[in-house]
Amino acid sequence: MFGKRAALVGLVTSGLVASAVAVASADAGSGFTSVLIGRGQSDHSFGIQQRKGNDVVTTQNTFAPGGFSGWHSHPGILVVVVQSGEVTIYSEPVGGGECSIHTYTAGQVFLEHSEDEQNVVNTGAESAVTATTFFNVPHGGSNRIDQANPGDCPG
Repeated sequence: MFGKRAALVGLVTSGLVASAVAVASADAGSGFTSVLIGRGQSDHSFGIQQRKGNDVVTTQNTFAPGGFSGWHSHPGILVVVVQSGEVTIYSEPVGGGECSIHTYTAGQVFLEHSEDEQNVVNTGAESAVTATTFFNVPHGGSNRIDQANPGDCPG
C-alpha cells in the first residue's frame, strides 16, 4: 500500500521516477515461453500490405548441402531470414525475363515476390536453415505454387 502512494508522489515530482516506476510495476508474465526462430538484418526497407481474409504462414526450412526447393512462386510476398548456412536464390520474373542470382548467409534477410519464379539452393558445405513468413496466402490454401524450370536460369 505504501509503495503505491510513494510511486504516485514520485510520478508527480520527477519524470525520472515515473520512468523507473513504469518499469518496476511491469507485469513479467507467467507460464509463457517464446522461441526465436529467426533474426536478421535487411538491406532494404519494405512495406507489406496483408489483405483481409488471407492467411499469414510461417515455416522453418532446412536444406541439406546441395539441397534445393525446386522452381516455384508464391501467392504473395514473403520474408526469409537465413538462420544458418547459406542459400543461393535463382530468380526470374513470371513469364520470362532476366535471371538474377543472389547468395544470402546466416543473419541476412531477403524477400521473394509473387511476380517471381525462384529456386532456392544450398550452395554451402553445411545445412542451411531459413525462417520464412508468407503473406497473403489464400485462406487454407498453399503458400507455394510449383513452376516448371524456366530453362534460362542456371538454378
